Amino acid sequence: MNSIGIIISIICLIIGGVAGLMFSRSGLNSKAKYIIKDAKKNADNLLDKAKIEAESVRKDKQLQAKEKFLELKSLHDEDVQLREKKIADIEKRTKDKEQKLNDELSRTKKLETNLEKQVEDYSRKQEIIDKKNTDLDAVIAQKVGILEKVANFTAEEAKAELVDALKAEAKTKAQAHVQNIMEEAQLNAKTEAKKIVIQTIQRIGTEQAIENSVSVFNIESDDVKGRIIGREGRNIRALEAATGVEIIVDDTPEAILLSCFDPVRREIARLSLHRLVTDGRIHPARIEEVVEKTRKSIDEEIIEVGKRTVIDLGIHGVHPELVKVIGRMKYRSSYGQNLLQHSREVANIAATMAAELGLNVKLAKRAGLLHDIGKVPEEESELPHALLGMQWAEKYGENKEVVNAIGAHHDEIEMTSLLSPIIQVADGISGARPGARRQVLESYIQRLKDLESTAMSFEGVSSAYAIQAGRELRVMVESGKVNDAVAAQLSYDISEKIQNEMTYPGQVRITVIRETRSVNIAR
Repeated sequence: MNSIGIIISIICLIIGGVAGLMFSRSGLNSKAKYIIKDAKKNADNLLDKAKIEAESVRKDKQLQAKEKFLELKSLHDEDVQLREKKIADIEKRTKDKEQKLNDELSRTKKLETNLEKQVEDYSRKQEIIDKKNTDLDAVIAQKVGILEKVANFTAEEAKAELVDALKAEAKTKAQAHVQNIMEEAQLNAKTEAKKIVIQTIQRIGTEQAIENSVSVFNIESDDVKGRIIGREGRNIRALEAATGVEIIVDDTPEAILLSCFDPVRREIARLSLHRLVTDGRIHPARIEEVVEKTRKSIDEEIIEVGKRTVIDLGIHGVHPELVKVIGRMKYRSSYGQNLLQHSREVANIAATMAAELGLNVKLAKRAGLLHDIGKVPEEESELPHALLGMQWAEKYGENKEVVNAIGAHHDEIEMTSLLSPIIQVADGISGARPGARRQVLESYIQRLKDLESTAMSFEGVSSAYAIQAGRELRVMVESGKVNDAVAAQLSYDISEKIQNEMTYPGQVRITVIRETRSVNIAR
């Protein structure tokens, strides 16, 4: 405010001076001089007023500065007092700790003093005891000497004779007692075991049908055979390539043979042929479409079979993936014995045994149904089927007793519950009856699987099928990855690997098939 007044005063003076000059030059009259005088007066007044205001502002600023100084000084004093207080508290705590430490040292010294006194007392008492023991040993030796003279036996001889007599008597009694217990336990165990097994077989035993590796597809007339074969055999080749099943068309009237070790492939081929013959349109593109649809319907049927099985057995809460595995067992066999029928039978046998023994029937039935799920993996595994099934059961939240029964039914792991030996026995009962299994078929199927797995291990192979009872291996390759030269080399490499790593009768022909398809759509 004071600076603005000074500026105004200066401007007035300048204006007055300029006006005076102008009026003096133009010879104005005394009125102009009066105006100039009045302007100077006003300017002086403004200057005085500005000085007064400036002084007032200066005093105000000095007062504010003093107040700010006092405020900062007060804050500083408070901060100093607070720090001094903290320092005093720290010093007090330090003194308290020092005092406690001194007290602890004093108590420790007292304890050390007392301990030294106790050690001295113990040493003195130990010396007294040792002296008494020495005197006692001397007295005992004297008494023993007197007894040896009277009995004509040394102490060691008497002790040895007494010990031998007691051992012989105890051994005789123990052997007799153990023999009685063993005979009684064996008699009772054999009787009870025979009773349980016989009752179980009588109640649960069912007929077992042995599957083979050939299915018969019946046709109305032999004219259909020519349509299935197609021009230059293209239809039958397309069907074999799509399903991996060997189609045998011979002189058998009104019948075509489907040969494959995999029951699922045979069923897909059989249903696909049925649809194609019923529809009447048989050509390679239609064959691939029908086979794909049939494969999807078989997958749905597998799930439905699994659901029906668990419902029939009264088993609840099975994980959907395990239900699917159970359904796949319908199309698998174990040594010629249908795996699903075998598992159902084991479940019923185990449930009956558990009921006879007073154990959990539901858990026994569940473990019996799931004990062989490791035999139907979608991909080949190096693990034994019992351990693989145990991993699946554990993964999908099965009971610990069920998991152990699955893993231990072939003694791969230790049995930890009574349910495990029941499943093992039930599995043996189901497979040991005459005609239930065939070892030859199982080894044959495994050899065909190994053939296909060997071919699939090479890069560029899209699918491989063992046909003609394992005498031929057809390998389909991806045309974009494998050219004709590589296909020829691939056939040789596969044959060498099979020859070096596998054991098989006769010879195996390896046929590598490479085809290029060009597809366009007319709109």
